[in-house]
Amino acid sequence: MDYYHYPYPLHPQEPPYPGYQYYYPINRQYPQVDVNVFTKSIKAYRLLMDQGSILLDRLGSGDFDVKLMTAAQQGNQTEVDRLIKTIGLKVPVRTKYTPTGVTFELTTQPDPSSYMSCCTLTVQLKWGK
Repeated sequence: MDYYHYPYPLHPQEPPYPGYQYYYPINRQYPQVDVNVFTKSIKAYRLLMDQGSILLDRLGSGDFDVKLMTAAQQGNQTEVDRLIKTIGLKVPVRTKYTPTGVTFELTTQPDPSSYMSCCTLTVQLKWGK
């Protein structure tokens, strides 16, 4: 037999799907969950939600929105911060704005036992096209 002119390869083809290894899960013992921090975070977030509601109520009343947008349009960050402080919120608020919108970040006060706050509520509102 003359194999030199055989049109197909003589070596076996690889399977269309390569084999895979199955890894069996390792049974692990996990510690009991501690929900104290989670419960404190939920309570703190409720405060942020209440403060966010106060912020939105004030933004939508009277000519406060005109003053805020005018100060932001002029790039007067100190006036924007002063206007937000006149609302009288119990939590710190950081305000960022662009020509198309404004972002308010309300954060909880840091816990004395921790160096960082647990929660942040971000309110993003559109005010331009």
